[in-house]
Amino acid sequence: MKRLALRWLKFNLVGAVGIAVQLGAFKLLLLATMYYLAATALAVEIAVLHNFVWHEVWTWRGVSGAGRWTRLWRFHAATGSISIVSNVVFTMAFKNSLAIPLLAANVMAVGVTAILNFAVAEAWVFQTSKGLRA
Repeated sequence: MKRLALRWLKFNLVGAVGIAVQLGAFKLLLLATMYYLAATALAVEIAVLHNFVWHEVWTWRGVSGAGRWTRLWRFHAATGSISIVSNVVFTMAFKNSLAIPLLAANVMAVGVTAILNFAVAEAWVFQTSKGLRA
């Protein structure tokens, strides 16, 4: 249980930096006049890659099951897909339905997915071949 709590803390610390990466990329893409939904998806992808690297070397360091490329594929298939879809949908919903400014809507959308993404990463992405997590 301690190990799980420590991973949850690390996951959220990486995620906090990932949020900064995502929001920075989002702002830069908007300044480059990219459409806000495309900017949202691309900013999320940049943050997903950033987060995977840090989860690989710090949060779930030492996982020895599936290979790195398999974990990257799983990370994209699960947390990446969940993040991109929910960020686009919730950013649009918060902006259009609640008239929340884009940056704030994007921050709120990020918060919606955190627990689900951790659960998927813990149970599937960084799982060892024996079904036990490192």
